[in-house]
Amino acid sequence: MSDDTFLYTLPNNQPVISLECGTAFNALTANEKLYAHYLSQAAWNGSLIVFIQTSPESPLIFAILHKIFVSEAVDELKKSALEAGVSEDEFTAFLVYTCGILANAGNYISFGDSKIIPNMPKDKFGTILRVSKAYKTKPEDIEDIWNKIQNVMYSIEDKLKSLGLGDKGVTTYFSANCTKNDADLVTEFMQEKGLESYNARCFKTVNKAVGGMDTYEIRLASVKTDSDPKITLSEEVFKNAKFKITRGDYGKLLVPVVDNLQKAIKYAANETQKNMLNKYIDHFSTGSLEDHKDGSRFWIKDRGPVVETYIGFIETYRDPDGQRGEFEGFVAMVNKEMSEKFATLVREAETLIPKLPWGKEFEKDEFLRPDFTSLDVLTFSGSGIPAGINIPNYDEIRQSEGFKNVSLGNVIPANLKLDVIPFLSKQDQNLMNTYRVASFEVQVGLHELLGHGTGKVLKQLGPDSYNFNKGEVKNPLTGEVVDKFFLPGETYDSKFGPMGSSYEECRAEAVGLYLCLEKNILSIFGHEGSKADDIIYVNWLSLLWNGCAKALEVYQPSTKKWLQAHSQARYVLLRVCIEAGEDFVNVTEAEEGKSLLLSVDRSKILTVGKKAIGEFLTKLQVYKSTGDIEAAKKMYEKYSEVPETGPHPWAHWRDLVLAHKEPRKIFVQSNTVVNGENAVELKNYEPNFAGLIRSWVERFPSVNTSQTLIDLWEKDKQHFSLEDD
Repeated sequence: MSDDTFLYTLPNNQPVISLECGTAFNALTANEKLYAHYLSQAAWNGSLIVFIQTSPESPLIFAILHKIFVSEAVDELKKSALEAGVSEDEFTAFLVYTCGILANAGNYISFGDSKIIPNMPKDKFGTILRVSKAYKTKPEDIEDIWNKIQNVMYSIEDKLKSLGLGDKGVTTYFSANCTKNDADLVTEFMQEKGLESYNARCFKTVNKAVGGMDTYEIRLASVKTDSDPKITLSEEVFKNAKFKITRGDYGKLLVPVVDNLQKAIKYAANETQKNMLNKYIDHFSTGSLEDHKDGSRFWIKDRGPVVETYIGFIETYRDPDGQRGEFEGFVAMVNKEMSEKFATLVREAETLIPKLPWGKEFEKDEFLRPDFTSLDVLTFSGSGIPAGINIPNYDEIRQSEGFKNVSLGNVIPANLKLDVIPFLSKQDQNLMNTYRVASFEVQVGLHELLGHGTGKVLKQLGPDSYNFNKGEVKNPLTGEVVDKFFLPGETYDSKFGPMGSSYEECRAEAVGLYLCLEKNILSIFGHEGSKADDIIYVNWLSLLWNGCAKALEVYQPSTKKWLQAHSQARYVLLRVCIEAGEDFVNVTEAEEGKSLLLSVDRSKILTVGKKAIGEFLTKLQVYKSTGDIEAAKKMYEKYSEVPETGPHPWAHWRDLVLAHKEPRKIFVQSNTVVNGENAVELKNYEPNFAGLIRSWVERFPSVNTSQTLIDLWEKDKQHFSLEDD
């Protein structure tokens, strides 16, 4: 093991907190509770797919831990482990690792994509497995899995440290023999066909014969496994390679998803919800992405539901090529008080959008007023829980039909509590602790609604058809007529690729900084006078602090790669503000080799800060609108650099950031159960390691769950390797 092992372990004091939702859930009617229950069941069953999407070994790690804890309670296992010579700290480390695997849906953390390894000796991990009841019942099953995974589970050599493609990391969105060149070829093929890859993976079979063509299998997620000429493709030659599109990926795990969505239909509040669920069922059954798009169209028409939900292959952050979606599902109840503030923001949006710096030619022809609600989360399945969401991610729907914004109200305050905030003065720490939650609610609102929800993509629609006045629109950066735009078949994801997620998050974060300076926006959230001034300052301070004190945790020096989209975005914005000069933002080494100090001159936010962010925002939007990936990449990569030397030696300072690293909180989520009277009960758990494990055992009480993951691993294993070299 390398000297930086501590970077890949979760500490024994790992914080575990409850995601409180009891008040909101108990306010639901009996029918609404049943609707929420079956949607939650669909989301949780589908979330097991993420273990398969994360790494080759994740399904087996989940399977062995599931077998252990389904067979006996934590206290019973602990007693046996201690008697076998395992120490208290080692057993705690075993529980912490288990919780990390469950909360992140695999052995790579969701926020940063770096590997999680057990914080205990390998032989002691094996000891715990062998004293378990599961081992005593079927020792050969446990030994078989343990022998397959123990080496790779502990290894942090080379590319195993993080998610990535080829020699840059680990992925299961592509077979192990795929490189960036393969990914680019697949993108070309999919564009040629007018297809997107949200619910797909790619497996390459090499033909070693002289002159032989390699075969790329694009495998779609679906219950059905047979061929359908409308969805699948038997085989076709494209650029000296064979391509085929099949379906049936994750099929066994999608069966209960479909089953529970069908049950939920009975309790839907209206025909729109029923139509939405039927389209999702068709999507998961057949593999047709168009069905999920149609379901999303019904979803954006379902305005102000009491129980909000979305499910599918959604976010593309963890695909190293930035196009394939991770499975995700959420179910939540509307927080009416905060939702009214967001609704007011939506009503005022048309007066706020012209204040953005890029000009009307680069803004949508019409602002499509979305539903914007604050929700208390009941269920959020997948690899992690965000603070806010803007969906659907389908470009053609968001640009011309609409979208929804969601702020996850019970997630925000739970995530932002910090006793000590490093790298800030005492005065700034006090302000952050006082106003951070309130400022973040404003930032989330602006980020989701007027960040992700604004900006036009200039497109060629046909031979002589465009969605803008070609020959008349001028580029504000050059003064020349725009001569770049998206061609037919090109999308933002396919054009901007791996950089796209972070670039878009940076644009949305910058919009939040820029527009929070408008006092009427602060008034919408109930903030006036000096309090509004403090919240503006804390919003800027908080985001820049994240760029300084947190972002470098997820930068990997060995590959010069950023592992998390939002963190890279905040670091970029910090660099932009430092570059603005005039002593607006400064970072210095307060104690040599020990600590940094970030300072922001609040008197210059409205002048220096607004000008710097406004100019940068204009570049971000113009490059996005015109599909100018070359200019966008040159600019974004410049600000993303982590220099070794100079006035801000961030590569050197990364060690100071890591020395102050705080473990990210893990949420314990509730379960719902239907009793004999067809009434739904909410089941809560203690916010500790045993409580989190118990929640998962009661969520998946059958040993068949682990067997399903083992079966799916067997199906895929020829495409991957569990070697740690």
